[in-house]
Amino acid sequence: MTSDPALRMIAKLARNNALANLRLANAVARLGDDGFLARRTGFFPSLKATLNHILVVDWFYIDALEGGTLGPGAWEDETPFATAEALYDAQRKSDARLVGLCQALNVTDLSRPVRLHRQGKIQTERRDDVLNHLFAHQTHHRGQAHAMLAGTPVAPPQLDEFIVFDDAKFRTGELAAFGWSEADLGF
Repeated sequence: MTSDPALRMIAKLARNNALANLRLANAVARLGDDGFLARRTGFFPSLKATLNHILVVDWFYIDALEGGTLGPGAWEDETPFATAEALYDAQRKSDARLVGLCQALNVTDLSRPVRLHRQGKIQTERRDDVLNHLFAHQTHHRGQAHAMLAGTPVAPPQLDEFIVFDDAKFRTGELAAFGWSEADLGF
């Protein structure tokens, strides 16, 4: 992992994102299909809708960060996955793309423009701002899914044990699932 503070932070946030998504997916899987589909109180009406939203917005931003032109086509189908298992398989692939993209960045890349293909316009933003927005979006909606789980028999998992060294003892299972070590997190 790089010693540059900005690149280190971006890489850690990408891995944090993947690890938190894994932990949340494992909890959601314990609900079964009925629990995944059940109507719940939240910005989106179910875990299915909330977690699909996270993924399709990931597709939008990751594609733009890679120089693509997918734009609003990312959410033509707002809920492309009907099961938690299929959804997490796609989310894991998306997370791997994001981790790879972030690991490949250099300092100059952070200020380079990213073209976001919106409906009827192209919005240009700095790469580091788009990445920070993407991480905030993920965290925001994972928090909503976390709150939805609080109303089920499955306890909401801890989702913030992936950044600081002192939490290492709590993340060994998730790191192993990705084949990562503490060194991959920058320790």
